[in-house]
Amino acid sequence: MDWIQKHKWWLLLVILIGGALAIYEQWNSYREHSQDAVIRAAAVRYGMDPALIKAVIWRESRFNPTVRGRAGEIGLMQIREDAAKEWAVAERIGFFSHQQLFDPGKNALAGTWYLRKLLARYKKTDNPVAYGLADYNAGRTHVLKWVKGKDAAGTNSTVFLKEVDFPGTRDYVNSILTRYEHYRRAWK
Repeated sequence: MDWIQKHKWWLLLVILIGGALAIYEQWNSYREHSQDAVIRAAAVRYGMDPALIKAVIWRESRFNPTVRGRAGEIGLMQIREDAAKEWAVAERIGFFSHQQLFDPGKNALAGTWYLRKLLARYKKTDNPVAYGLADYNAGRTHVLKWVKGKDAAGTNSTVFLKEVDFPGTRDYVNSILTRYEHYRRAWK
């Protein structure tokens, strides 16, 4: 009992930190699953794996539908205005504005549609997902530069990722691929 009296403030501090960590973990779990319904709906609509869409959303916004990027990207999947308008035209959505993509459902639809389009560009490679994610992050011009004149990089994702001279893009692709595997196991 004497030991408890002597260390009561330290014990209280440990209990408070433990409680704060438990609340933080619950909040993270809630946030991570908060968009599952819109992710599944978008994946079904466009024939995509929901685990991949969730992994992209995890990396792009950490499931925050109101986030804004430095280059004008908005929402869960950080959609730029030109990609959003391309989606709206393809889906025949009238009176569309980029600001509508703060709605998680619309954002997931637009982002999934756009990612599917990018993956289709690289269907002849060993890993269209790696190439498509690099395109999603850095743009087609850079992807073409990384594969141009390099036969193996054009079809082998391991060689391709070594050619990526943007460390941020290489990290982006690798982190999404890792998280994608995590979500695939969790959703199966």
